Amino acid sequence: MKHMEIRHIVFDIGKVLVHYDPDIPFSRIIPDPAERHWFFGNVCTSAWNIEQDRGRTWEEAEALLIAEHPDHADNIRAFRRHWHEMVPHAYDDSVALLERLIDAGHDVTMLTNWAADTFAEARSRFAFLEKPRGITVSGEIGLIKPDRAIYDHHVASFGTEPSATLFIDDSEKNVEGAQRAGWQAVLFTDARALERDLIARGISF
Repeated sequence: MKHMEIRHIVFDIGKVLVHYDPDIPFSRIIPDPAERHWFFGNVCTSAWNIEQDRGRTWEEAEALLIAEHPDHADNIRAFRRHWHEMVPHAYDDSVALLERLIDAGHDVTMLTNWAADTFAEARSRFAFLEKPRGITVSGEIGLIKPDRAIYDHHVASFGTEPSATLFIDDSEKNVEGAQRAGWQAVLFTDARALERDLIARGISF
């Protein structure tokens, strides 16, 4: 299949460049697997967490859940308190690929669903986040993937051409969102597969 020439490359961050796993601290906080599964399925859910990525403050988020689940107040507060443990390391092979693309002269930016305050912490921990031309952070602008508006915001912010943009994300919904916005996109599984995808699209590095 022939693809339009790629002039812009946009990386997601979580689970593409940086590991994320709430089970790391919570396997200690809630040792019983069934109880932990219930907690993430009914209290600190993905739907609850994504609203912090949209810009809701942690204080508001915690207050909302504690009002509904007062018996779980300590564990609710533990989510933000132990957030740093959930992102223990970057993926060295993915970061090396990112840096090779930048060093080869490609226009690289990032687009991430991430709460503003925790992303500021991530930037202080992972130096490679300063290397791309820029980053769109959902929590800073009040928009999240896969909503069309965040892709259009990124285009307007960085002057990219959608059809000449390749987006890399680990979420099928976010990949499909980018495609609906007129971008090219690939689903990330690992760095080796991504390298093959890039080469298949004529990207040299």
